Amino acid sequence: MTSETTKPGFLTGFAAGIRLLGRGFRLWGTSPRLMLIGAIPGLITLTVFTVAVVLLALNLENLATLVTPFANTWDEAFRSGLRLLVALALIAAGVLLLVYLFAAVTLLIGQPFFERISERVEDSLGGVENAVDVRFWPSVARGLSESLRILAITVGVGLGLLLLGFIPVLGPVCAGILGAVGGGWFLALELTTAPFERRGLRLADRRRLLNAQRSTTLGFGVAVFLLFLVPFGALVTMPAAVAGGTLLARRSLGESDHLPAQPAARAPQL
Repeated sequence: MTSETTKPGFLTGFAAGIRLLGRGFRLWGTSPRLMLIGAIPGLITLTVFTVAVVLLALNLENLATLVTPFANTWDEAFRSGLRLLVALALIAAGVLLLVYLFAAVTLLIGQPFFERISERVEDSLGGVENAVDVRFWPSVARGLSESLRILAITVGVGLGLLLLGFIPVLGPVCAGILGAVGGGWFLALELTTAPFERRGLRLADRRRLLNAQRSTTLGFGVAVFLLFLVPFGALVTMPAAVAGGTLLARRSLGESDHLPAQPAARAPQL
């Protein structure tokens, strides 16, 4: 581990985070079978979450009416305009929650597969010195506890986005942007769990170390978030995001995220 980590400018760091995800995608070319297996948990989760998305879409108008009872006596134009803004804010808040929940649930379901992908990346970079033996069930319990803590914050942010939607014109736009930024941050926290656990580090350590590389973390997380919004994009992106999250964790720890000059064994180019 190096004694210090560089702090690039925001745009440079943001672009570097996007590139980390791109390098994660390269595993689809070098380890297609491993990545395909890693996509299976996402397929299971996606099936369940598709139902949630459909229900949200079908009840969007009713939900917008439910949270704006004070507008019932307004003129039709003002009432409809307000409820349109609220519906857009509900979409932003709902997408934030659903994307984070998708990642958290998929990681729990497919933990052995994603652990193997993360290990593959670490091994290609020289492995982890004094790696901690992470047992399955304690890891699941700890991961669930940490995910619930992040989820509580995510719900709070979602409520803030909903309130933001009451601001005419700019409210829904700001809600969408902040939703992507907040969602990207929460996804980065979730997707770097395995490499940090491998070093005996917990959620507080993840927050501190990723915050020190905030622009890179956001570049990675926002890119993942946006790709998750593409139909079926989450299936292809999830295994790559785990690989990219491992690279992000190594960078935040001051460890090399590039192949050594003379590797001891052939490893996939990331």
